Amino acid sequence: MLCDEIITTNSLSPFFSVVITTYNRSTLLKRAIDSLIAQTEKDWEVLIIDDGSTDDTPVQALKYLSKTIKIRYVQQKSLGYAGAKNTGILLSLGKYITFLDSDDEYAPTHLELRKKIIQEAACVDFLHGGVKIIGSSLVPDKNNYGRMINLSECVIGGTFFIRKQLALSIGGFPKIPLGSDAALFENICKTKSTIIKTEIPTYIYHRETENSITNNLAKIRSLPVNS
Repeated sequence: MLCDEIITTNSLSPFFSVVITTYNRSTLLKRAIDSLIAQTEKDWEVLIIDDGSTDDTPVQALKYLSKTIKIRYVQQKSLGYAGAKNTGILLSLGKYITFLDSDDEYAPTHLELRKKIIQEAACVDFLHGGVKIIGSSLVPDKNNYGRMINLSECVIGGTFFIRKQLALSIGGFPKIPLGSDAALFENICKTKSTIIKTEIPTYIYHRETENSITNNLAKIRSLPVNS
């Protein structure tokens, strides 16, 4: 196994597994975790996947492990955005897997409302949508790094809720430089999965931070796609 799971807790299967991937964001990680702990829905576990951080991320994450049995913390050599999320998928125990980027946060009713949507539908394999954007809504086009597009034209990975069996069957997130969220969504659309979209904006997407992934990618948007 590529990762070193420091602490494993909670042998029961929760409804949700929340995967938080992080790299050198110790100052932002607390906000993300606190927003999860504050959820009105309590049937969840969280896997914090530390993708090779060199700051004090381990110190900050370990502070939470004594507070709740629902948190697992994993350190690994850096595998990048998709690789870190795939580690979380493999280690998840929940029926549905969802994501929380370490510089983002959830509104308090985020998981409660998504669980209600899932339970009220006959069958849901994949649920997405419902985001509040703080900062710029422009991101690099995955098909043309020199072009900026609005997030309204995109699927946003933090809003994904995916049945674990489905996530495993399609091999998780494709390991590509840009657009792995969209690529995963496209792979799901090729299956016979039941897909639902919601517009309830309870995923809070922070794009005002300098080291957000899409902001960093914007700095290289003048590069050719095949570079």
